[in-house]
Amino acid sequence: MAAAVVSAGIVPPGPAWRSLLWIVPLTLLWTLLTYWLPIIPASGVQTTAHQLIAHGVIAVGLWLGLESTDLTPGQRRATWLAVMIPYTLWFAVAWSAAIDGAFRTDASPLPVLPVAIFLPVVIGAPLLLSSKRIGQVLDAMPSSWLAALQLYRIFGSWALVAWLHGSLPGAFALPAGIGDTLTGLFAVPAAIAVATGTAQGRRTAVIWNIFGLADFVVAITLGVITTPGPLQLIVPSVSSIGAGAYPGVLTPAFVVPSSILLHLLSLRQLRLRRRADARKSR
Repeated sequence: MAAAVVSAGIVPPGPAWRSLLWIVPLTLLWTLLTYWLPIIPASGVQTTAHQLIAHGVIAVGLWLGLESTDLTPGQRRATWLAVMIPYTLWFAVAWSAAIDGAFRTDASPLPVLPVAIFLPVVIGAPLLLSSKRIGQVLDAMPSSWLAALQLYRIFGSWALVAWLHGSLPGAFALPAGIGDTLTGLFAVPAAIAVATGTAQGRRTAVIWNIFGLADFVVAITLGVITTPGPLQLIVPSVSSIGAGAYPGVLTPAFVVPSSILLHLLSLRQLRLRRRADARKSR
């Protein structure tokens, strides 16, 4: 069952960008608050809160998407559990390992943090992108959901705050923090644009997804080359994110691979919608 798109007349292009008028001030306010009150990012409340919220939204969104499909109730429950149980366990393991210091560079001779970043993507991406059930959910789910969900990326401003406090090197914090914050800021405009159901709206969402993925390529690369180890090319005056300290390390250990998978699912959904529209126009 294909999800109905919103008419371009109902959601004109203008409001998409006007949404920045409230997103930007709120993001700036939050950034200033965490700068003035360092206890907020240091406590891990920020990272934990926005991941728990995102986890809940994903769980509800997946269930609503399943309810829009032609699957039987039993198939819906099985599909929901098949996604949410591994996802929840992964979050719990990453969170516990981060608190225990398992991602610190001196905790193990093995590259634990790179494994935490890439292993979920290597395993999850083929399973999710090739799954017929997930394809049915994506076909039934509004394209705007997967984009709007990543509004949480505005919390990437924590890296900028850490740089201002001198606890992260600018070589890593500035590109990674700015890229993540911009991805979050433009998540809602991209969602509104794609909700129009127009080819231009889809192109906007594709560009947004590519930018979000490129941000991770830059951030991961800079994290590697500024972290002590055989691949270090830049020796900053302060420790990089690769040092593995909680709560900052939870971002690459869990947030990054989660967001990569969301981007890939969004791109798959947009491709399916484009093909469906192409068939209708013939």
